Amino acid sequence: MAEYPLPVFHFKVDWGGTKIEFSEVSGLNIEAQMIEYRDGASPEYTMRKMPGLVKYGNITLKRGIFKNDNDYYKWLNTIKMNTVERRDITISLLDEEHNPVMVWKVKNAFPVKIEGPGLKASGNEVAIESIEVAHEGLTIETT
Repeated sequence: MAEYPLPVFHFKVDWGGTKIEFSEVSGLNIEAQMIEYRDGASPEYTMRKMPGLVKYGNITLKRGIFKNDNDYYKWLNTIKMNTVERRDITISLLDEEHNPVMVWKVKNAFPVKIEGPGLKASGNEVAIESIEVAHEGLTIETT
């Protein structure tokens, strides 16, 4: 039997808020910044390249809006001068039996931006809200 890559549409997110499911997750990236260095006595006339600090992109979580659910704004409102409620977030890509196959673990996340839906009188789609979170680390585990 042929083996196929996993589809992106079957996933779950544990974010420390309500158990409403998300429609989209983006920004799961890790980047090693590069350091260029050359000392003056080097016989090579090129720069040496070395790995530097690791940088993590912000993660965006999108979901449909439900009546009486204001968790995004409650979390954003925990921001005070130099303090905020930080949460660990777990994002799991699932197989057909709903078991995690790949898991992204996000460390010390906090909200930096909330975006409401674009309202349109002639629209025919679900109202989607998004939250962008910054964090201090991302690990990837496979099962």
